[in-house]
Amino acid sequence: MFKIPLPEIKGMILKSGKISAEDLEKKIKAKINDLSGLISEEGAAHIIANELGVELVKQGDKLKIKEIYSGMKDVSTLGKVVKKFDVREFAKQDRVGKVCSLLLGDETETVRVVFWNDQVDLLSKVNEGDILEIKHGYVKENNNAKEVHLGDRGELIINPQGQKIDSVRQGPSHERKKIKELADGQGAEVLGTVVQVFDPRFWPVCPRCNKKVLEMGQGFQCTEHGEVTAGLSYVLNLILDDGSGTIRGVFWKNQIHHLLGKEEQEMVVFKDNPSLFESVKTDLLGEQFKVIGSTRRNEMFDRLEFNVNLVEKANPEEEIKRLEKS
Repeated sequence: MFKIPLPEIKGMILKSGKISAEDLEKKIKAKINDLSGLISEEGAAHIIANELGVELVKQGDKLKIKEIYSGMKDVSTLGKVVKKFDVREFAKQDRVGKVCSLLLGDETETVRVVFWNDQVDLLSKVNEGDILEIKHGYVKENNNAKEVHLGDRGELIINPQGQKIDSVRQGPSHERKKIKELADGQGAEVLGTVVQVFDPRFWPVCPRCNKKVLEMGQGFQCTEHGEVTAGLSYVLNLILDDGSGTIRGVFWKNQIHHLLGKEEQEMVVFKDNPSLFESVKTDLLGEQFKVIGSTRRNEMFDRLEFNVNLVEKANPEEEIKRLEKS
């Protein structure tokens, strides 16, 4: 089953006109009860969409980025390079591998595209602002966000003739919202001030699939790729305040690099010496950032959290222009 956010599933079902919003909610609850609570709301909504004959996933030669979901295979799409990230090397047994990613966007959304080993060399000819056509890729989830991977069959065409992208929608949704307006499963852009910073958490991961690995004797074991030389991943939480309310922002590895302006070798220092991070906390407090991402409910603590996909320092001139237009 493809991982489609619940609000999107509901929206597509309601758009079909085959059921009202009130009846849809009743049907979802009834379906969960029928299956003794062994299915999620998303799963129930998928079943109801199928029963009503509502197509949730579009089929076609070239999909818009918003039409791409985790779990898809043989995906082709077109987008503009919004940001190109640095190449990272990793050691695996007796050889060294390479991985690099870029942010690709069209008028509907943005997505991270990941390149491994020999594929990385293709990016030497790619610049920010170029148009890329991705063919025969596959989509997986990483830190609650979808990623497109080329795989063995994947193809990359740089600036294909006759193709253009006039505008790029930054993130799942770049509509600016107040923190008090955020709802579970909703994508948004938030402008907030950092009022509290927590220590980063670190864990070992597989350098190929980025999943957490288990320590086995003197090495590490990945459930998918066997014995590996582990890489490092980390997450940082902080509290953002925009005057209407506060929310916990969750920053994963790449977003931490942009938030702090630090690379992995610099972050490792804080893993071994947590006390050194205190000065970083102090520098962050009071700083204002624009973050793009999605809101998720943390069931364990029964609170909304903002999962960050993009982060940048607030631009005062840009914010003044925004206020003048409103």
